[in-house]
Amino acid sequence: MHAPGHSGAQSSVRTAFVSGPRLPGWAERFGTSHGGYQLQDGDDGLLLVAADGAEALLQAPWPADGRPGRGTGPLERLAALASQPRRLGLLLVRRGGYGIGVASEGILLASKAGTRYVQSRTAAGGQSQQRFARRRSNQADALVGAVAQQAVEVFRGAAFEYVVPGGDRTLADLVLAEPLLRGYARLPRLAYLDVAEPRTAVLKKAAADACSVRVTVTDPAG
Repeated sequence: MHAPGHSGAQSSVRTAFVSGPRLPGWAERFGTSHGGYQLQDGDDGLLLVAADGAEALLQAPWPADGRPGRGTGPLERLAALASQPRRLGLLLVRRGGYGIGVASEGILLASKAGTRYVQSRTAAGGQSQQRFARRRSNQADALVGAVAQQAVEVFRGAAFEYVVPGGDRTLADLVLAEPLLRGYARLPRLAYLDVAEPRTAVLKKAAADACSVRVTVTDPAG
């Protein structure tokens, strides 16, 4: 995927999520702050190249899938696409807990968050390390199984067309590989969300982010 930015090692990169209705205003403020910009519509998204060297890559939350956004230009069409009321299944999991939900237009329609614990890795050696590794593996297996069961209970109450994994990539993949979730694992997966321990507040924010345009801003070195 294209990573916007310049070759200078001191360039800073930050990511934000902007809802479809707010996108035109965000772009206008970006242009005002950076001396105007030019649009480049590419395979990776819509790139805003500012006069002062800053860049912003705007990526739709989901593919058009035959339902492109309407508008007179690429920015308006992207905003319209992101504003469509599509349903997403969120599956967020980390060692300390999980958050599962079904979202549309940035709002959770159904959700469940809970806590589980998987111990961190240890540098100890010998038999002690082996016992610890077995205990950690058992805890991880229990977490994966429990999250899969909770996901089934949440997901079966509201149909959706995309899956959004987040948190620990390995754990999220293991949960989606569980036989209980076989049908949901076949659905298209959207961009991974990097989230903190998925408590209720994190799950609510993830629902909003997953339905928004992902904005990656690269500020020039200087």
